[in-house]
Amino acid sequence: MVEATIDVVDRGSFWADWNFFIEGEVLATKDDRNPDTKYGEFPVINWVIDHPEATILWDTGSHHDAEERWGGLYDAFYQENAPRLDDSLEAAGYSVEEIDAVVQSHLHIDHAGGLEFFDGTDTPIYVHEQELKFAYYSATTPEGTGHPAYLTEDFDHDLNWQVVHRTRETHFEGIEFIHLPGHIPGLMGTVVHLDDPGPILMIGDHAYVDRNYENEERIGANLMWDSGAWMESQNFLRDLERTLGAADVVYGHDADQLAEMKGDWP
Repeated sequence: MVEATIDVVDRGSFWADWNFFIEGEVLATKDDRNPDTKYGEFPVINWVIDHPEATILWDTGSHHDAEERWGGLYDAFYQENAPRLDDSLEAAGYSVEEIDAVVQSHLHIDHAGGLEFFDGTDTPIYVHEQELKFAYYSATTPEGTGHPAYLTEDFDHDLNWQVVHRTRETHFEGIEFIHLPGHIPGLMGTVVHLDDPGPILMIGDHAYVDRNYENEERIGANLMWDSGAWMESQNFLRDLERTLGAADVVYGHDADQLAEMKGDWP
């Protein structure tokens, strides 16, 4: 257990088709062969963990020039006026210079776009081994073109990578990094064992929204690397949650959950 606080860093929102996040959310039938598309707003969220050993930033969000950088993906995941990371941190009461460590859940475009603010610094950037390999593979080889949400412009910087290798690793008191393959091979969640109110289980894009985790509704095929691995990670998380007892589970892009968390949380 550790005495720490967790602050929301609001990085704007993107708009996209719900079928990306809930498999088969809108399907045609014989009687309704042209159903209305379900299109929604999804927040981009970073967190600052104010820990006795370090001020830790969890993810770095979208790049502030997403329209220029994302190419064709910008039409599918439309994020107008993405804020700069330094401006978002300032709004949350922090500065880039105050960040002692960064935890990258993964390196997709809406999670790694602010890494350039740590280019050339000694700030440790924690990422899972499988994610670092897969991101470079996907962004720089023809075999990786099926995973276009990686851009080398986001993560190919002079960074102090700290590579996580195992399923569970602890690098700060009361903070565990957990490997959650499924959405992509190297997705990494975080357990923060707070004294008060208790454990926080941050599972990122394993569950974009609560339905992915609570109802076990899988994310859409376009965003799923391995459905079987995703289910194994789901079972791992369920077992972990039971072991922890009462834990708050934090999702990747759930607008309703974010609305509840803004303010004095946890």
